[in-house]
This record gives sequence, structure tokens and C-alpha cells, in this order.
Amino acid sequence: MVLRLTFACWAYDRMKAIEDGTVKPEGIDLTFLNYRVEETFFRQLRFQEFDLSELSLSSYVLTLNSDNPPFIAIPVFPSRFFRHQSMYINKNAGISKPEDLKGKKIGIPEYQMTAAVWQRGIMEEEFNVPATSVQFFTGNIEPSTRPRHSKVSHTYPAGVSVTAIAPGKSLSQMLADGELDAIFSATKPSSFDTSPDKVTHLFPNYKEVEADYYARTKIFPIMHVVAIKRAVYDANPWIAKTLTKAFAKALDVAYEPLQERAALRYMLPWLDDHVTETKKLMGGQERWWQDGFEENKHVLEKFLEYSFNQGLAKRRFKPEELFAPSSLESYVL
Repeated sequence: MVLRLTFACWAYDRMKAIEDGTVKPEGIDLTFLNYRVEETFFRQLRFQEFDLSELSLSSYVLTLNSDNPPFIAIPVFPSRFFRHQSMYINKNAGISKPEDLKGKKIGIPEYQMTAAVWQRGIMEEEFNVPATSVQFFTGNIEPSTRPRHSKVSHTYPAGVSVTAIAPGKSLSQMLADGELDAIFSATKPSSFDTSPDKVTHLFPNYKEVEADYYARTKIFPIMHVVAIKRAVYDANPWIAKTLTKAFAKALDVAYEPLQERAALRYMLPWLDDHVTETKKLMGGQERWWQDGFEENKHVLEKFLEYSFNQGLAKRRFKPEELFAPSSLESYVL
């Protein structure tokens, strides 16, 4: 008997083989629902609409604070991102180096969002800018008629200042107007393009900074995990291993067009050079994007340290506590 499941996820290159059916999980008829991440997160965290989905790593960890967590993850990471490049400043705020952020006003869409957890952790650990030394302001990056709220309930730790911006305001415009000194985000604020005389990167040489960060830490920050509804998993525990295996095959398929030289599969004229440079900057690795538990345990440990230290996780979770036990085991494809 084939188990029919729904899977909500953006159509990343590493998920294309799952979406188009090139890779099929054994014993599972998987319906791929191509939604942008914000829609997926909202619908899954609020209403649990899908059998499995990609989820914000931070939001998923917060669900583990519950006595009966609604999801269980597998070590598959649809989204990863170096986040130094996603920190923006007002040019007139007197910020010439990260340490100058102390005492400043920083906009963040949500305190608990994964990107912000990484960014705050990096600021404190690498540049001695603790969260208690700045003022945070939460809200939409761009104008919206709907205020932005956290999708998962949480509290703020003592000593951390977090204020919601006024209705009708946007973080992007506030940065350009000088009402904010900086923005820590996942997306690029539009004022970066519309007000280049006022808005710039905190790290203008972010590529060098991120490459150095990776060289020293071997951390390529994880943003999202694949999480299964706990009720679905409890009824069918075998699916964790089966899905992990299928996603591993899909990742293999995603690497293939990056090596193709007869014709460009992607609209990047210097794709070969970019791939070569990426391998060099990331320690010569042939596979710089890797799923799996052991390969990413050190990344998860660092995130869980940050989540706990920032008052989000109720305790310092161990990386293996995040995942279905069978998905942690090694296997040969």
C-alpha cells in the first residue's frame, strides 16, 4: 500500500527531482506543493496543513518547547545562507565597523527568526556586540497593511529591548530615513536600491568576511529543516529514513547540471568559474552543500547554543534531539 503525503516547500534546485518525480520516495506518493517560505511557515505552524514541509530552523526548535511537539525533523536542509551579507546600515549612523552597533537601533522582522538568531549570535561571539547592548525594532521590511507577528509564541529574555514599529511603518523606509541605524534581515530592504546614498552593507566586503568565517568555523548556516507532522510520523515511523534517503538522491541530482559544460543549464555566463571559486572558498569541497546529521552536527550545535543563550529554546537541546532517530543513521544509497 502506498502512503499519500503532502510536502510544502519552495522549488529549490535541490528539491526539483522530488517536485518533478525524478526521485520518488519508496512507498510514498508525495504531492509537492510549491509555496514560498512565508506561506508555508504560516500555514504549517498555525494550522498544520501539510504532512511534511520545510520549516524555519528557529521556529522548529521553538516547537520543541511544547510538552507535545507537533513536528519531528529529518536532517535535510532546504535553505542555508551566510548572513553577514544580510546586515544593512544607514550611512549616516556613525557605523564604520560592527562594534559601532552598540547603543544603536536595529530593525528585525521577528526576534525569533532563524537569520536574526544567527546574526545576533555572530555579533556577540565575533564582535562583542551582545543583544543587550542594542535596541531591536520588529515589523515588516516593506510596507504592508498587515502587521508582522511571530508565527510561534515566545518570550524575550531579560535585558533585551524589543519594540514593535508603529502601524504603517516599514523597516526599509525607517532605515533610509534614519529612524533605524541598521537592519538584520533575511531579505534585502528595497531602500538598499532606492536610497544608495543612505543605505549600504554593514560588511561591504561580505564575501571575504563570510569566506573567512567559514574557513575558521566550517559553519555554513542552516536556515530551514524538513519537518514531519508528529502524528504522521508516529503512525508511519519508517517514512523518516525513506524520505531522508530520497532527499539525498535529489541533492545528488541537483549537483549534476552544475558540472555540465556542453551547454549552460543555468543563466550564469561564468558558472564554471563560480563553482570553482565556491569550492576553493569552502575548503576545496566538491560538495559544499551537504545534508545529513554528522556532517552538520557542529552547525546545529552552534545554532542551538545561540537559541538558548538568546532566551528562545527552553534548554540547550542536543542536535540529535531535533531528528527522528532512524534518520540519523548512516546508509549507502
